Amino acid sequence: MDGTASFYSKQQVIITLAASTIVLGILVGLSSLFLGLFLEWVEQVFLHYEETAKIPSPISTAPRTRLLSVTIGGVIAAIIWWLLRTKSQPTVSIKQTLAGEQMPWWQTVIHVITQIFYVGVGGSIGRELAPREAGALLAQRWQSLLAKTRLSPLSTADRQLLIAAAAGAGFAGIYIAPITGMLFCVEVLLKKLSLRTVTVSLTMSTIAMFVGSIAKGFKPYYLIGDAKFSLASLVFVLLLAPICGLIGGLCRQLFQWAEKRQTKNSHILWQLPLIAVITGLVSLKLPEIMGNGRSLAQLAINSKQEHFLVILLLGAIGKIIITTLTIRFGAAGGTLTPAIAIGAVVGAAIGLALLPMFPALVIWQCAVIGACTLLAASQQAPFMALFMIIEICHLDYSAFLPLAIGTLLSIAVSKQVIQRLTNKRSY
Repeated sequence: MDGTASFYSKQQVIITLAASTIVLGILVGLSSLFLGLFLEWVEQVFLHYEETAKIPSPISTAPRTRLLSVTIGGVIAAIIWWLLRTKSQPTVSIKQTLAGEQMPWWQTVIHVITQIFYVGVGGSIGRELAPREAGALLAQRWQSLLAKTRLSPLSTADRQLLIAAAAGAGFAGIYIAPITGMLFCVEVLLKKLSLRTVTVSLTMSTIAMFVGSIAKGFKPYYLIGDAKFSLASLVFVLLLAPICGLIGGLCRQLFQWAEKRQTKNSHILWQLPLIAVITGLVSLKLPEIMGNGRSLAQLAINSKQEHFLVILLLGAIGKIIITTLTIRFGAAGGTLTPAIAIGAVVGAAIGLALLPMFPALVIWQCAVIGACTLLAASQQAPFMALFMIIEICHLDYSAFLPLAIGTLLSIAVSKQVIQRLTNKRSY
């Protein structure tokens, strides 16, 4: 009798987990769809342009409008985050949520929307954290609803799985990248690869992707060429990957430093507007510095002549400094797409420098390799980085070998960099 009861109990858990996966896939997909549309609305209101893969930066917007947009947006975002952090219940991170802490509903909703708003006005920060936090919030609220209905209780591991899968699905819904969403769940958050974790997270991310694609379809996030990756790209990887591993490791340390020392008191009221003004001033000459890095990465991918070299190097240095200070001075957001932009610029710049000696190099491929290897190093997530670049660029199978080799090399170098920097700080 006990065996029969145990069997039915397991079946109940499986049914509850399956139903939760489907429901959350739909809800998280809708939240990602809304955030994507909200971003478009903010860009149209403040910058008077519509972001696309062909026009990823507000180059046709008047320079003065770019400056005013990010400055006014910085002031508004600073006030909102100051109120959230000092006058209300603090928001909770995804990692804290996985540890059992409760995400406050309205504070998290406002926090998520503010992140998208600041990216939309031109703030130099990634937008991928917002849909992930929205997904985690929805998963936690869904679990509270299940508890109230007295359905079969899920184990702690299953509750964590649903939250992590929903966070990954939020990414999948906004970037139309289900494998990346799954890998973010199992490689970055849970650090647990099993049939259960992969099935739940991949199913949820796939559903969220389909819902999120309602507005814009399945277009690539970055526009690339159609040339196949050749043996020349394999040789280039051996040179580029260690460099991107070094820079990616340094970027990771800088971003983590900024997050740990992030302004959370009244100083945000002047610090965030200050970095917003700096972003706006740089954008007067280099509008690609604005936003999450998509435009800077696309600039690198499109570069074909050596005169782009100086612009690209200045763009990479500017993106690192401004993104780090944006996080340090109080803005919340992701670092994945800024890392992609920095890596793409490094790859394209080195490719352009070598082009006179090696005319067989394809610059957009150099940029893609740089983006993948630096992303892997900065996030310490090789599989997620590999499949993210493949999915959002719509790469074919010829890209797997050079990107895989580059990812392994960059991870190996970045680990040494991170370990040495950590050891130095401990003394």
